Amino acid sequence: MKVRLLRIRGRVQGVWYRGWAVEEATRRGIRGWVRNRGDGSVEALLAGEDVKVDDMILACRQGPPLAKVDSISSEASAEDPPKGFEQRPTT
Repeated sequence: MKVRLLRIRGRVQGVWYRGWAVEEATRRGIRGWVRNRGDGSVEALLAGEDVKVDDMILACRQGPPLAKVDSISSEASAEDPPKGFEQRPTT
C-alpha cells in the first residue's frame, strides 16, 4: 500500500475542494482524509494501490471546477489511514 501526504496550494478553500476530494478518493477506493489548513492550503492523506494513489494525485492537480491549484507537495507517510476517506476539521 502506498501512503502519501499532500499539501495543495492555490485557490483551494471555499471552492468545494474537500468535498470533491472525498468523492474522488471514495470512487477510487482510496483510504485517508482531507482537511483545510489555517494558511489557506489543503492537506490530504492518500493510501491505496500505487496506481490509484498516483491517479488521485494527478486529479488533485486539477481539483473541482472553481479551484486553481498552484502547487502540490507530496511525501511518503507512515500514518495508518482510517477506513474509508473522510473530511477532517481545519487545523
